[in-house]
Amino acid sequence: MDVTTTEWVFGRLPVQGLGLMRLADEGWGQPDRDPLALVRAAVDAGVTLLDTAEMYGNEELVGRIVGPVRDRVTLCSKFGVYWGASGDRDDWSVRADPATVRTAIEGSLRRLNVDTIDLYYLHHRSNVTPIEDTVLAMAELVRAGKIRAIGLSNVTVDDVRRAHLVHPVTAVQEQWAVTQRNVEPMLPTLAELGITLVAHSPHGHGSLHSPTDSPLATTLDEIATRHRVTRGQVALAWVHGSSLGRDQPVVPLPGTTRISHLLANVAAASLVLEPFELDRLDALASL
Repeated sequence: MDVTTTEWVFGRLPVQGLGLMRLADEGWGQPDRDPLALVRAAVDAGVTLLDTAEMYGNEELVGRIVGPVRDRVTLCSKFGVYWGASGDRDDWSVRADPATVRTAIEGSLRRLNVDTIDLYYLHHRSNVTPIEDTVLAMAELVRAGKIRAIGLSNVTVDDVRRAHLVHPVTAVQEQWAVTQRNVEPMLPTLAELGITLVAHSPHGHGSLHSPTDSPLATTLDEIATRHRVTRGQVALAWVHGSSLGRDQPVVPLPGTTRISHLLANVAAASLVLEPFELDRLDALASL
């Protein structure tokens, strides 16, 4: 029986991942914010997919922390987005040409202190380099044993189809949250091609934690009170619950730097929302 690329990379598909975008070299020794303790707590709680990127500037830190548990995790990174000289958060560009693919992987492998990255993403589509050229170069990395599988992020349905013709795409990482539904038209294509959706920012980039009396926030709070959980846990449970009725696997990817938040996110994977609760949230999110 053939094993799909997804099964080969993930083994058993993770229930939930951990986004490491904000992981920084600080908080050492603090009970709730020690970065090493955070990752160890995640792995011990069954969170085996760890996600970073060249753009985040923390691959060396991630490499030091992940080293002792490397054989227990699926390590993911991304390339292709580069900050401009100004340091402004709006000053960035995309480079996805084959030469960049080859130099970027060497830098990430060195910083992460690994021989192989399990899942390597193109971080953002390019308007200059055809995605076929990028993925062909990434496929060379697979054959060389430098990465195990190919992922895409910030892409279109057409990008996914064209890329998948060159080499199987294992995962597409896009935001999916009760407040952000733009990825949903892509889901049938991912299901057709057997591609996993890695759903980053299920808390709406933190917006769902902010005090507000909007109809959506009020409903989240009502559901949270009913289940004796937090608004953020309901939002994450919405992603888990909404994925169950679909034909393709979904791995939510909340990010945090606090162990308490991590454990709350893990607990949310076991929170089962009633169909009428999912429907209420769906209706409000579509307004």
